[in-house]
Amino acid sequence: MSPENLPSVIRHWIGGELVDAADGRTFDVSDPVSNTVYAQAARGTSADVDRAVAAARTAFPGWAGLSNRARTTILYRIADAVEARHDRLAAFETYDTGLPITQARGQARRAAENFRYFADVIAALGEEAFRQGEDQFSYVVRKPVGVAGLITPWNTPFMLESWKLAPALASGCTLILKPAEWTPLSASLWPEIFAEAGVPASVVNIVHGIGEEAGQALVDHPDVPLISFTGSTDTGRHIIRSSAQHLKATSMELGGKSPAVVFADADLEAALDSVMFGVFSLNGERCTAGSRVLVERPLYEEFTSRLAQRAANVRVGPPSDPATEVGALVHPEHYEHVRNYIEIGRKEARLVAGGERPSHLAAGNYLQPAVFADVERDARIFQEEIFGPVVAVAPFDTEDEAIELANATQYGLAAYIWTSDLKRGHRIAHAVESGMIWLNSHNIRDLRTPFGGVKASGVGREGGAHSIDFYTESKIIHVALGDVHTPRFGAAS
Repeated sequence: MSPENLPSVIRHWIGGELVDAADGRTFDVSDPVSNTVYAQAARGTSADVDRAVAAARTAFPGWAGLSNRARTTILYRIADAVEARHDRLAAFETYDTGLPITQARGQARRAAENFRYFADVIAALGEEAFRQGEDQFSYVVRKPVGVAGLITPWNTPFMLESWKLAPALASGCTLILKPAEWTPLSASLWPEIFAEAGVPASVVNIVHGIGEEAGQALVDHPDVPLISFTGSTDTGRHIIRSSAQHLKATSMELGGKSPAVVFADADLEAALDSVMFGVFSLNGERCTAGSRVLVERPLYEEFTSRLAQRAANVRVGPPSDPATEVGALVHPEHYEHVRNYIEIGRKEARLVAGGERPSHLAAGNYLQPAVFADVERDARIFQEEIFGPVVAVAPFDTEDEAIELANATQYGLAAYIWTSDLKRGHRIAHAVESGMIWLNSHNIRDLRTPFGGVKASGVGREGGAHSIDFYTESKIIHVALGDVHTPRFGAAS
């Protein structure tokens, strides 16, 4: 069932107005339950990006010139406007992405919290000052970088857009948002939210389109000095190469193949619940999913058996059904991508649960969560990001082996460690090559902390003060407090 007030056309938002693509072209948008086209979205090109950048540049001096307190007030109004659309946002997100409605309902709250948090950060932000005895005083000022390019992914799109929008706006940047082409629906709510909150026209601009066209034009534009991207590692590499031409600042939150390391002394029920939720929530389409489960051998058979049993009982169904735990994968292309990995896994390891279309769901991008056991470290399903409800389980015998296996991929975004021995837990946490570690905890994030990965999982950090650092430039000003005693080169003796 489609939500009420579903737009049939999704337009750009440039200069405070909803507009078609400069050349009039559109692309189809379909829902993942029926794979039926329900809307046309404007297909942006370099001409549309040029218009958006021109608008953002015009608005930049006024927005950057506001006091931090004035921007704080507007960000709070944005948060209120987001929360006022809670039910509509959840319905849009579920319909467009296939996420279960119970998981989509939290997106408005989390998006609103992002705006409130960065409003607080910018209001409280101080600037550094340094005194060099009685001779000199130095102070640091922050200036917004300029026009920011934000390129966002298709999993939980609205909330992930807010992760970038909030700090960029708080810092004083104007911006162009390029939403993911598979899931543009919820982004159609931003124009009315920003208008209601009093964001001046042209401060935020939205250009829809295909990544290779609209996204590439944004990355290539010489008047966009900064690109924040969340998506695949291959695309991130391409963006960094393209950005080098204009020496753009880049923040890349990329792929993951995160380990969950479970020792025999772990709280079994807590670890099992966390592993299940970590890899199968959001349909498994999450960058921080603990998709490699490494279990100490004394616990391995029991843990694998119980994990398989739980996976077989996961409720796969229509995203709009409150009882659904795993909905429809986002797009037919991605659905085939995940199914292909399951066929690869059948040749590499032992499939102990799932991996098939549920018999009660004849159409749509549905898949029963899959569990593979006895997975070798060189298996593709151990090494490569699948981004779906698929988990690879492998045993280990020693702490050193656990660390070696945890680090045995190109990725390093997140890791989860389960043990009752906290000394060992801390040792593992320091040794695992990941940007974020959860010890006896599942994926709960504090907005004050840095978010990002190492190796092929990303470049840079956003979150908390790190986001403000990214969207601003620091300028140091040195002032003499007394007489200046400079060596007098060239002066007559």
